[in-house]
Amino acid sequence: MTGNGLNQTYLKVAGINLYCEYILNDKPPILLIHGFASSTYTFRRIIPFLEKQYSVIAVDLPGFGKSEKSTSFIYSFQNYAKLMIECIHHFGYSNTHIVAHSMGGQIALHMALMAPEKVNKLVLLCSSGYLKRSKKLLILTSYLPYFDKLVHYYIRRKDVKFHLRNVFFDHTLINEELIQEFGKPLNEKGFYKALIRLLRHREGDLLPQQLQDIHVPTLLIWGEEDRVVPVEIGQRLVSDLPDAQLITYEKTGHLITEERPEFVIKNILMHTI
Repeated sequence: MTGNGLNQTYLKVAGINLYCEYILNDKPPILLIHGFASSTYTFRRIIPFLEKQYSVIAVDLPGFGKSEKSTSFIYSFQNYAKLMIECIHHFGYSNTHIVAHSMGGQIALHMALMAPEKVNKLVLLCSSGYLKRSKKLLILTSYLPYFDKLVHYYIRRKDVKFHLRNVFFDHTLINEELIQEFGKPLNEKGFYKALIRLLRHREGDLLPQQLQDIHVPTLLIWGEEDRVVPVEIGQRLVSDLPDAQLITYEKTGHLITEERPEFVIKNILMHTI
C-alpha cells in the first residue's frame, strides 16, 4: 500500500499474474482500463479524485505494464474482456462503471456487448474504433524466427519523446518522468513477444451492427487534436451506439488524462453519479 491509501499488488486471475492498483471503500466500483503499450500510469492524475466517489480498480492488461507477458494467453479483445470481468468478480463485485482509454475502449465495449448486466455506465476516452484485423501476410510473417527483433527495431527507431509528441498536443507537458515511465516497456524483451501475440490474435474492432446492440449508457470524451485516434472515430461511435454522447476538448491530444485531468474527472462524475 502506498502512502495515499492506494494498494499496489499482483493478482492471479484466470491463471494470469496481473498488476493491480486499487482503493476499496463503501462506494460503488469503477474499473479503469488503459490503452495499447500503456499501463495504470495513464490514470495517475484522476485516481485521487475518483476515490472520493468510487472504489477504484486499475489493472495492467496482460502484455503491458507490470503484468505478465504471457506466451500462452490469447491476446484478443474478447479474452481481455473476459479477464476484466473476472477481475470484477475477484473483488466481489457483480457490476461496475468503466473508464477506458484508447484500445481499452474496445475491451470495455466487448464487455458491454457480452455481459451488459456487468457494466453500469461506460466512459470511453479517445477509444479506438473501426480498425480491421491485421492482414494475413503480417500474421503469417509474425511466426518467422527473430520477428520480435524486427518489431523491436521498428518501435525503437524513434525515441520515446517522439512517441509522446504524437500523443500530446501541448509538448511542454512532456518531462523526464513521462519519458522514463513510457519508455519502461520498450526495454523489456517480453513486451515485444506479447506485442506479436496481440498482432496475431486481435480481432478487428466491433462492427457497426455490433455497436448498435450495446445499450449501456456511454460517454465519449475526445481531444480535438488527437492524432492517434481522430475525433471522427468518436463521431462515428456516437452515431452507432444507441445511448451515447460525445464531448470534445480543444487543444487536446490523445493522452487526455494527462492534458485535461480536471475536465475528465468532471465529465466522469456527471455521467456516472
